[in-house]
Amino acid sequence: MAADRIAPLILAAASLQESMSAAADAWARQGHPRPLISFAASSALARQVAAGAPADLFVSADETWMDDLAKRSLIVPTTRMSFLGNSLVIVAPAASKARLDFRNPARLVATLAAGPLAMADTDAVPAGKYGRAALQKLGVWSGVSPRVVRAENVRAALALVERGVAPLGIIYATDARASKAVRVVAVFPTNSYPAISYPVARLKASTNPEGEGFRRFLVSREGKAIFVRYGFSVR
Repeated sequence: MAADRIAPLILAAASLQESMSAAADAWARQGHPRPLISFAASSALARQVAAGAPADLFVSADETWMDDLAKRSLIVPTTRMSFLGNSLVIVAPAASKARLDFRNPARLVATLAAGPLAMADTDAVPAGKYGRAALQKLGVWSGVSPRVVRAENVRAALALVERGVAPLGIIYATDARASKAVRVVAVFPTNSYPAISYPVARLKASTNPEGEGFRRFLVSREGKAIFVRYGFSVR
């Protein structure tokens, strides 16, 4: 029975809030203890693991932070799997009439730099790093970067746009889908940033078999179908 087992602790990228919670609910309906999930920037979570924080699974929004833990021998290599993808968009408050055109770099810079541009930390957080790569590829990063407001994670960047603190923000398509307070004003060309990849792995310090069970569920056809419902692509 679920009551006889210990709920696993999952460290998951902030962009997975609704989808991972739904996966946890589905797993619990199968008779397992519902996983406990801590959401934050992948960078913050990886640093917690490196500092010895106890957990069973790590789900990152990029490969780099999973690589970091792998180099430190903190994950079980055979359990690592990249299972989700995403895309990058620019959002504005729902009532905004903002329009963007990637074909006109000068106008794009003028629009993005007109007010604060909300992004997750462009040096460490995956969403911010993907966004910076896209702006660099489009040749507008140098003109836009002074106006960037760096948030601690992608949901914090979304919140700045929702509250009207920033007129525009760069986030994942799935985050935009999760909010009724913003609208998508532009979708970045997929070739303007590295492929967005979400890997999952069991942490080497984990001793809870429920953690491995939930990991297998996440990468199963049934598990992936849950994430598709929230707008993610699957691998």
